[in-house]
Amino acid sequence: MTRPSTTKMSSKGQIVIPEEIRRRLGLRAGVQFVVVGDRDVIILKTVSAPDEEDFVDLLADARKQARKAGMKRSDITEAIAAARRKR
Repeated sequence: MTRPSTTKMSSKGQIVIPEEIRRRLGLRAGVQFVVVGDRDVIILKTVSAPDEEDFVDLLADARKQARKAGMKRSDITEAIAAARRKR
């Protein structure tokens, strides 16, 4: 872990992640974060898409679980249509 740094929040709610931390973590402009706040703690977690192999594995597992639960394609189509109607 590195030495703590300080930063300030702008009037627009923006903060600057110190350069040393950005460099060490390989953060570039446009990176997305999940932000979690509780009391006086804020956690930033980078969000990234899984690589193709991981995605294929996740999809295969989801299909296996759906078959095990007795789901059909029509169940999925109906669930998507219902969710879109709620918008």
